[in-house]
Amino acid sequence: MTLKDFRLPDLGEGLTESEIASWKVAEGDTVSVNQIIAEVETAKALVELPSPFDGVIHTLYADEGATVQVGEPIIAFELEGEGDVSGKASGGERETVLVGWGPKKDAGTKPTRRRRAWSVDEEPRRSDSSAAPSSSASGEPQSVDAVSEETDASRAAPDDESREPARPERPRTTPPVRIFARELGVDLTTVQGTGADGLITREDVQRAVDGGAGRPEEAAPQSNGESREVRTPIRGVRKATAAAMVESAFSAPHASEFITIDVTRTVELVARMREQHPDVRITIMTIVAKAMLLAAARTPSVNARWDDESNEIVEFRYVNLGIAAATDRGLVVPVIRDADSRTFLDLARAIAELVGTAREGRTSPADLSGGTLTLTNVGVFGVDAGTPILTPGQSAILAAGAVRRRPWEHDGEVALREVMTLSMSFDHRLVDGEQASRFLVDVARVLEDPGTVLALV
Repeated sequence: MTLKDFRLPDLGEGLTESEIASWKVAEGDTVSVNQIIAEVETAKALVELPSPFDGVIHTLYADEGATVQVGEPIIAFELEGEGDVSGKASGGERETVLVGWGPKKDAGTKPTRRRRAWSVDEEPRRSDSSAAPSSSASGEPQSVDAVSEETDASRAAPDDESREPARPERPRTTPPVRIFARELGVDLTTVQGTGADGLITREDVQRAVDGGAGRPEEAAPQSNGESREVRTPIRGVRKATAAAMVESAFSAPHASEFITIDVTRTVELVARMREQHPDVRITIMTIVAKAMLLAAARTPSVNARWDDESNEIVEFRYVNLGIAAATDRGLVVPVIRDADSRTFLDLARAIAELVGTAREGRTSPADLSGGTLTLTNVGVFGVDAGTPILTPGQSAILAAGAVRRRPWEHDGEVALREVMTLSMSFDHRLVDGEQASRFLVDVARVLEDPGTVLALV
């Protein structure tokens, strides 16, 4: 047997480190090429790592929750071939490999482990799709398969005398809940699961943070008057977001403008289009996005970048539209590439897919970069307006506020109308007040009367 170390690959987009979110294998497991061996969390997304080899897991070098640098060994494989596996114990050398996504799997190769079935309300952050078990009216899963089941494939492992002591069984839960617990500093071994077959749910973790031991019926400990606090490590998406916001706030001179408009006709249009296209998720944000794309074509400076290195202003002849999405892991901004070349229905589908994927934590790092203009929806939280911070490298961002029914002047009379406020922040090095105002008014015109879109194309 030969030992080969697998180093954390470069996941792209300038990322230099990742956190081991969860291991999908254990020491002694037999794996096949392209079988998922780990899920790692970068500053932008959760990424699955496939095995580059057919072999046996010899050593897991990093625990779950550990931060690993790109190029650092994370796992050792035992492979069939010349040599032995005594390199680690004796201090001898072993082969090391820096592998990306590994070779394609042979058609006849079968994995030795089956994937877990997840409940509807605890979806894994994965790229593959599988049927989820039904859930009860209360939202609790009715059945959850064992974390892993062995098939009839043979297992290759060292002799019992040379094997390391077995690891204690990990608390039974799902990767999203495991990450949630880690972010809150909760030790899952102290939490009593209330889900099916003792599965630890998100509510169990939150209950532990709120002061309950683990079971809901246990009373929270009484305060002794001393202050309490919860410390959460700054890492992952939160760390990346903080760095980006500080960079933006101190590198680009922000300016903001607001406009409040009657969007009754747009609300009515959305209702009609939903009836005509029930299979497509169409919202007022879809109309806002389309209006932004049309307005950007008339005011190119809002779709530009200030290049310090070349001392140039770069105006893009395409729009990679960023859609800000709030997730359990923090704020992420997936990007719709060449959004300006898409039809309205294609744009609606892309927005729904990207936001859904982001909230499940399955967005790839590549889909979280390269944006040229950003749209954020603060109205979903019931907020009317704000001053959004620019995405680094972009010249403008638009925030859509809540749609509220208010008394409004209409046709010379006061009537109840659907009203919305748009907020725009822009880099005053690239965008003058006149340009920002023209862009904002163009967006507003489309939302006030969608028929005016004909005048913008």
